[in-house]
Amino acid sequence: MTSLHITSMKNFMSKLLTSDCFDCFLLEEAVIGTGSTVTIDGHVNQEFYTDADVDDRPAYALRPWSELKSLCFDLIKGKRTPLFFRFVLHLMPEQTEQLLTKENCVVPASNVKALVLTIRFDGTGATLTTGTALNTFLLSKEPDIIWDKALQKYLTLKGIEFEEQ
Repeated sequence: MTSLHITSMKNFMSKLLTSDCFDCFLLEEAVIGTGSTVTIDGHVNQEFYTDADVDDRPAYALRPWSELKSLCFDLIKGKRTPLFFRFVLHLMPEQTEQLLTKENCVVPASNVKALVLTIRFDGTGATLTTGTALNTFLLSKEPDIIWDKALQKYLTLKGIEFEEQ
């Protein structure tokens, strides 16, 4: 698990909410505090879909960030800075498998439920925290180490400035 402090909020918020930079993630949860607190549960309600909706049925148990970021942007934008927000994102499963395979991880990708990125804004600054959700107990921390390094490399590649905490 790594904690990264964002050093350029304007650039980061632009990348998060108006670009495709984080479209490789699924949204588990968004909590945004402005005049009211709004919580968005990213879990798909499968019972909403009928057998006739087979082609429209979501491929994941969580909604893609790309589908919900404009809603989050609408809740955040305005003259006043939000009091806080928290986004819990999961790297898409195929991206997770690809990353672990590319890095020759000894832990099978099937044992990793999700590579998680939590974004917290406290009214003054944002912190990104990595995490790994597992399907089973593991002694190996290799997926965590791979995820920590990969995220830092990705942020640098995308021009997002940060400091390790």
